[in-house]
Amino acid sequence: MCGICGIFRLRADAPEPDLEELRRVREAMAARGPDGTGEWRSPDGALLLGHRRLAILDLSPAGAQPMASADGRFRIVYNGEVYNFRQLRAELETKGERFRSESDTEVILALWSREGPQGIARMRGMYALAIWDGAERTLTLVRDPFGIKPLYYATEGGCLRFASQVRALEAGGSLSREVDPGGLGGFLMWGSVPEPRTIRRAIRALPAGHLLTAGNGGTGEPEPLPYPSAPSAVDSVDALESSVEAHLVSDVPVAVFLSSGMDSSLIAALAAKHLSDPLRTFTVTLEGWEGTARDEGPLARRVAEAIGARHVGRKLGRAEVAALWPEALAAMDQPSIDGFNTFVVARAAHEAGIKVALSGLGGDELLGSYPSFRDVPRWSARVRRLQRLFGAPVRKVPNSPQEVPAVSRAFAAGARQFAPSRPKLSGLMTYGASPAGAYYLRRGLFLPEELAGILGADQAREALTHLQPVTQAETALTAPTPFSGSLCLGEASGPGLGSDPAPTAWHQVQRLEVALYLRNQLLRDSDWAAMASSLELRVPMVDPILWAQVARHGHEPARSQGKAAVVRVAAPNLPAELWNRPKSGFTVPVAEWMCPPRPRERDTAGKGSRRLAMRILEERDLCPAR
Repeated sequence: MCGICGIFRLRADAPEPDLEELRRVREAMAARGPDGTGEWRSPDGALLLGHRRLAILDLSPAGAQPMASADGRFRIVYNGEVYNFRQLRAELETKGERFRSESDTEVILALWSREGPQGIARMRGMYALAIWDGAERTLTLVRDPFGIKPLYYATEGGCLRFASQVRALEAGGSLSREVDPGGLGGFLMWGSVPEPRTIRRAIRALPAGHLLTAGNGGTGEPEPLPYPSAPSAVDSVDALESSVEAHLVSDVPVAVFLSSGMDSSLIAALAAKHLSDPLRTFTVTLEGWEGTARDEGPLARRVAEAIGARHVGRKLGRAEVAALWPEALAAMDQPSIDGFNTFVVARAAHEAGIKVALSGLGGDELLGSYPSFRDVPRWSARVRRLQRLFGAPVRKVPNSPQEVPAVSRAFAAGARQFAPSRPKLSGLMTYGASPAGAYYLRRGLFLPEELAGILGADQAREALTHLQPVTQAETALTAPTPFSGSLCLGEASGPGLGSDPAPTAWHQVQRLEVALYLRNQLLRDSDWAAMASSLELRVPMVDPILWAQVARHGHEPARSQGKAAVVRVAAPNLPAELWNRPKSGFTVPVAEWMCPPRPRERDTAGKGSRRLAMRILEERDLCPAR
């Protein structure tokens, strides 16, 4: 895991890339790579590449970056891990390739040299990378299919700049820091900034599963990566175990973040089976929760004992957690209401000497155990009946508050008057009839019509011009993804997949959770929050091969078996009390502890996540004067 950056001159009349700027960008990512630094300038000075190294595979200097191919044609900077690199390396060696290191980076170079993007599509892992082709004079940026690893770029001033963090690009000093109303509005409506927008107008996120090629003529548009052929169907449990085993590839010890939930317990149990030494598990609990349902320590310890793990438990007091809040805000790359939980656990794990950890993130999306899988179809059906009752169905989602039908406006006014503590209820008639709209009401923060009161009329209008949340969700239901065809979502998604039946309501919610919540919030926040403590967080349940294999069975896992049934078969030695425990996970009550409501906010801010969003904007100096 690393931090990568670069500056590429796109036009002859553009200034030559500045090495000092590159170093400012790179050093702004020091926490991402405390084990070494590297830089490279092309012979003509048109390209600079920078790297900050967190050594996980091949700890020797041979694994350092930027790395050159054997013939010198290609150069790479790369952030991530390729878990099947040894299998790919063995295959390449049969074709005559010779390797000088034990790193996955060199395997990527060889794959790209022989196969280009098709080779990248064969990699199993998480990655964001940039490859320079000295013969073609092109620079290609690539990001993994789920977007586990971030990559941002800007094209101001005739140069392409890229880095692993938005704040790192800002630190270079050459880009405008103007706030993007679309990114700001997206944060307020979703609780995180939806890609490809960022909080800065000049900077864009490379979309997950895409590549971007730049040459002397400029940059093209991001293009989707080719998808590999779908693997054969295997038993769900075997697929899960295979993914966990693959994610254990490392030259340093691998631990597991263990809560008292089923996802992390399953990951820990499967990991313990494939390690020669006892697995290390790590749990954080909070003082004052002892003996309550929120105390995850006792059950986590029993899980660790059942699988023979070396368990480390860390109890944090409220004062310790509060002291971490300013540090988390400083590390937060883009505003988000999530991530603090991971930041707290990663900091404590780093202090315990842990460098790589597995997380159960993604299990709720894979196995359908969020309440949204039940609630969204139910809500949308009820709203449609309610609309028919009033004789005024909403034919389309309004693009502006002025387009909201009179019946919906009347319903909203009544909801605001009689249920002020549930502010999103006012949008039920307007947005709730479709799966996309009901999902937005389930996951979103502020309604579009509320933005003008926060941002002002002009910024709100521009924000909604660029980003309509329900339209965004509807697009996510049909956009190609590396897992869409495999998950029976109504389209083919790669060679050999063929056509699938129409998506069920369950699969629609699954797609929305993955494309919007998992990608834009959970994965992005896990990255910055863990890397702030120089810790690599791996997510075995966010794996395209796993998803394709599980989905080949054509069922809805949680509905047909229940998550507990899947986990019980995969790890029968886990404590029985795990099966009946209500859904849980380590959660710091950040809104309650860090930003309790002020008196004037009690009626206007509503739920705690709204207060948290506003406080984050204030702390980041992003909240416009009102």
